[in-house]
Amino acid sequence: MGRWLRWGVGLLALAALVAVGWRLFLKGLGSFLVVEDRLEPSIAIVVLNGHLPFRAMEAAELYRAGWAPQVVLIRSHLWPEDRTLEELGIHRPQEWDWSREVLIRLGVPPSAIRFVDGRPRTTDEEVQAIARAFSDSERPVIIVTSKYHTRRVRMMWNGLTGGRPRVIVRATRYDRFEPKAWWRDRRFALAVAREYLGLFHYWLGMPIGVTE
Repeated sequence: MGRWLRWGVGLLALAALVAVGWRLFLKGLGSFLVVEDRLEPSIAIVVLNGHLPFRAMEAAELYRAGWAPQVVLIRSHLWPEDRTLEELGIHRPQEWDWSREVLIRLGVPPSAIRFVDGRPRTTDEEVQAIARAFSDSERPVIIVTSKYHTRRVRMMWNGLTGGRPRVIVRATRYDRFEPKAWWRDRRFALAVAREYLGLFHYWLGMPIGVTE
């Protein structure tokens, strides 16, 4: 085997190793973001804003399974466009309106649906609003979000509330996020980038909380 041929074979082998290693690295990035806690009877099931209708669908499943007596939605911050429409007498349904309809359509009675106080803009503000609403509870709160969002939600909860009340983080089973192939979908690639940006800011002590 000539010298140049040996070099060529060596470079091809190196490229293959790099490709395999890079793929494993990407899979690890996606898998690290996904965490989930064991279910137990809870005071409420909370639907974080975002990823409509999948989070609400999971909350309805958990409610029908008897894990909590109520499902809680969050009215998020109204932006200038929404307030202007209201001033004009035009009602544009918001995400929580649609989530409520999803819950009812999937068997959650209206009497079991409630809202927390406040108009949070970001995930960390949502976490704080939920913690205030259930600050006296001895039972845990189930929070439903998307798979890629679970680790950051758990970290936010523990960091902002000191773990009181206890939280059970659950990912919606209807989420199409694939931890081992997320880079193939531009939406999920952006979601992973956003999640790591949020995690790094928390690790650096500069929390940001993009709602997603």
